[in-house]
Amino acid sequence: MHRQVLRFALTVLIPLAFFTGVEAAEKRPSGLVERLVVPDGLHVELVADALPDARQLALSKDEQTLFVGTFKQGVVYRLQLDHAGKARNVEILLEGLNLPSGIALREYNGREDLYVGALNEIWVVENALESKAARLLTDKLPDKQHHGWKYLRFGPDGQLYVPVGAPCNICKSRDPRFASILRMDPDTGVVEPFVEGIRNSVGLAFHPVTGQLWFTDNGRDMMGDDVPPEEVNIVTLKGQHFGYPFIHAGTIPDPEFGQAVDPEKFTKPSYTIQAHSAALGLTFNTGSALGKAWEGAVLIAEHGSWNRSEKVGYRVSALVPDAEGTLTLKPFMTGFLRGGKALGRPNDVLITKEGDLLVSDDLANAVYRVSPE
Repeated sequence: MHRQVLRFALTVLIPLAFFTGVEAAEKRPSGLVERLVVPDGLHVELVADALPDARQLALSKDEQTLFVGTFKQGVVYRLQLDHAGKARNVEILLEGLNLPSGIALREYNGREDLYVGALNEIWVVENALESKAARLLTDKLPDKQHHGWKYLRFGPDGQLYVPVGAPCNICKSRDPRFASILRMDPDTGVVEPFVEGIRNSVGLAFHPVTGQLWFTDNGRDMMGDDVPPEEVNIVTLKGQHFGYPFIHAGTIPDPEFGQAVDPEKFTKPSYTIQAHSAALGLTFNTGSALGKAWEGAVLIAEHGSWNRSEKVGYRVSALVPDAEGTLTLKPFMTGFLRGGKALGRPNDVLITKEGDLLVSDDLANAVYRVSPE
């Protein structure tokens, strides 16, 4: 079931070294929770810490078990939550995997199964609330490390949606599965293309009313501090192409691949965010606990820049609708960045049934809860 530790060290830690400059240089400070800032009437508390590389979150139907994927650690955590929503027990559910950052729960035959995306593999833990037994669903996904980490989401159609990032900063790949989002049969592991032209999506969510897939996409590097912006895209039709590697953010030709290419051939982003802010996990605020001003908002974890001259991101932001439904980007949770120093890096966001917001932080190795005071 598990992968060898040596293989993990050779294939994951070394290739990811250039991504970890922020993490290696800046250790978790004490009292970070007290430094985080949220809107009036809300407060932040710690659900759990000592969770290295905490990435995607998945919460059981009864909200008593929280699963947390990781990055370099190669493990998936299972947390038992107490009546206050804090971790009373933390255990390793799986270990020795290659980038098991993407996780998603599926209700099936009266049980909850956890699906885990680990680079080229999808694993399934059946009855994940009680069992640790995992089976390999597929190991046929592309195995390139660059942008190879996953973010999983089940759609209203019961299918598993799996993004596969481009294996580079900017390139064209012979394998059409790169730079795309795939749709997978959760019983057989068979995939089909869903949408393409997507450089690196690490955040998917389905609109609670329309059922449309929304996803974040990180723009290419080495075009400057402010170009191209990050994207929030909406899928309205299977087979749509969102521009990569030819056109960025709907209108910006790539210096290498965008010459003599018509931008109108591609689907434009619905919203853009500051370049290099690394927009990752997103979720719809379907509750009212965060306050009327944030009802209907799309909450987005901005992981933060790693190669910009001045850091940006390092916050949870929100696309907030006005009376006409027009969305405006506003900061929601800040304090991860102080004086140019990264204290934390939000990675994923999840709304509970009560409407509280859970946030994972893979630099401070923590999960937070934002709820009414």
